[in-house]
This record gives sequence, structure tokens and C-alpha cells, in this order.
Amino acid sequence: MPESLPTAVEVFRNRMQTLVDDELRPLEQQLPEDPRSTIPADVIEQVRDRSRAAGMWSLTQPVEFGGAAAGVLTQTTVCETLASGHLRLGRYVFGPGPGMLAAAQGPLKSEYLDPVLRGEKRGAFAFTEPSGEGAGKPTWATWDGDDLLVTGRKAYVTGGRTADYYAVLINVEAAEGSSQPEGPAMIVIDPETDGVSIDREFHSLEGGAHVELKFDQARVPSWHVIGEIGEGMPRALGNIGHERIAVAAGQTGLAIWATNFIDQHIQQPHRSGQRLGDREGIRLRYADIRLATYAARSVLYRTARLVEEDEAGSINEVMAAKVFCTEQAGLVIDQAVQLASGGALVEGHPLERAYREVRSSRFTGGASDILRLNMARGRIEFDSGRL
Repeated sequence: MPESLPTAVEVFRNRMQTLVDDELRPLEQQLPEDPRSTIPADVIEQVRDRSRAAGMWSLTQPVEFGGAAAGVLTQTTVCETLASGHLRLGRYVFGPGPGMLAAAQGPLKSEYLDPVLRGEKRGAFAFTEPSGEGAGKPTWATWDGDDLLVTGRKAYVTGGRTADYYAVLINVEAAEGSSQPEGPAMIVIDPETDGVSIDREFHSLEGGAHVELKFDQARVPSWHVIGEIGEGMPRALGNIGHERIAVAAGQTGLAIWATNFIDQHIQQPHRSGQRLGDREGIRLRYADIRLATYAARSVLYRTARLVEEDEAGSINEVMAAKVFCTEQAGLVIDQAVQLASGGALVEGHPLERAYREVRSSRFTGGASDILRLNMARGRIEFDSGRL
């Protein structure tokens, strides 16, 4: 549990709490009241500057790329602490990791990876294929000399409208008898490339902006391939474990925020003259909120410690934490809305935003039921996972 953290981790937790309370919250109060409004670029830059000054920006970045490479337990702790502040500006605190660009060399490194790590460029992950009628074959590419001609579609590309590049999973096809490599590959494609277009823009429940992309014989030089052709899927999923435990930490932090919010709410006097918290029915729901938050934190911190000891051997535990913490956070927010009454569902209420955010977390990093199936398969077929 978080009560028995190493001293060095506690230092980072306290530093993050100070950043949230003294630096970020005053900035947050200056934002437009509409929670879906665009955050000004100068405010984002202020957040980044203050995060760097507090030593938070580089915590999620590997040492070999100039970062601090904090351990999983430290990252989990500061992520939970940040999320417990429930700030719109929280998404700009941590510097981006290399992600799929970790293997980038030469111009791919200098033109994409280095600017990403400095916070000067931002990519969008184009992984999901459209489903339903007219979906067609998965996005593919054929060779034309040393270039690849990419054709197909990608759905649900988060942040695609403003991205500086797309990291796209494709299947490279070689002509019969050709010696050119083929197979799944991750490739960097610039938005302004001929043959690349945005078919549709849409927003999801939590306020995320997404696009559907279309590729029509988009010509991409072969040096834009990340790593080697044939290893596309492992590269696409290589960072998924870190994402899942970060989601678990973020949603647990959100549950902490909601628990504290309701704690204060039920202490207030009701029109009857009593506190809301004096009513037995209120106390029962409030106890359930505390139970769920306590359990989520227990799972989160045990998992973080297991990953720190043996990351490769903790895949099932990370999936379990992601499923459990996001679903417990969903229960907490739902009960909190019920206790706060219908006003909590009015746009602009802090619980209304939390309600939208928490629901989407059960898809981020893998849908809950898919992860359940993977956990069962891991145990039944590979004897992995522990209780």
C-alpha cells in the first residue's frame, strides 16, 4: 500500500502534490469554464515549464533518451497523485516517451523521435481498422522501387487532426518472386503526404478528438519504417503494459478525488437541518465508495511492486490491475454522482467530466473483456499469473 513507500518515492509523491496544489490548480482556475474548450498554447507551455522545474517532465522518459527513467512504483505513485487532482492540465505534465519510435535511427530519429522527446512534435497512433459494411482489407502497402505505396483506412485515430505524424500499422506485400521484405510493419506517415486524407472527425464521450484516415497509394520512403518489416505487431503492442498500469493509476487517482469530493459533500447541511452524512442510506453508499477506492489502491500498488521486481513475469497482473482499477473507479464515480444528485450530470460539474472520463478508461489499453480472456488464456495455456 502507499503507506509503506520507499523514502525516495515519497519525495516524488510530495513534489507532485506540491506541483498540483501550488502551480497547476491556479493555472486551471484561469481556464475557460467550458470543460471542452481548447486550452491555450501558452498555458500548456507554462505547465511544461513548471513540470520540468519540479522534475516531473522526464520521469517517464528512458535514460538513454535523456530522461530520468523513474521506476514503475515511482511512476505509478506520481501518476495517481496527479490524477487525484482531477485537473484538465494534468495531461501535459509528463514528457512523452519514445514509444514505438524507440528503435528510430538516422533521419527517423532526428526528424521525429528527438522532437517528440522535446515536446515539439506529437504523433497519433493509427492501429484500428474500420469494422462493419465496406470495411475492406486491412491497410496494406506494396513496393514501388524503394518506396511503399500505402492503401487502406484507419479508424479511431486519437488526436489525428492536430498530429504532426501518424504511426501506422500496415501489412507490406511483396510481388511474387521478389526479394523485398514483407509482413506487418509500423511506419511513419506525414499528414501532408499525397494520398492521405481525413474522412471523418468525431469526439468520444470523454471529450477526446479522433479522426478516420484514408490512404490512397500514399507514397512513403522506406526509411520511414520503424525497426524492421515483419515486426509490426510486437512494436505496436510493445508499450502496452506501461500504458495499462498508467491507466490503472490514473483511474485510481480519479477515484480518490471523487471519494474526497463526496466526503466534503456529505458533511454539508441538508435543507432538513441535518448533514447528508447523518442519514443511514447515505452512509451505506459512502462506505461502498471507500471500499472500492481502498481495494483499487491495494491492487494498484501490489501490481506496481510486482512489475518493478519482474516486469516480464507480471503481464497478467498488469491486465488484472487495469481491469479492476478502471471498473472500481467506474463504481466510485457512479455512486458519487448518485450522492451528489442530478446536478452532478450538468455539463461543467466536476463529477460530470469524471463520469465521462472513467467510462472510456475501460477501453483504453484493451477492453476489459478482452483482457479477461487474455488473463484466462495466460493461466490455462501458459500457467502464468498469480493471486
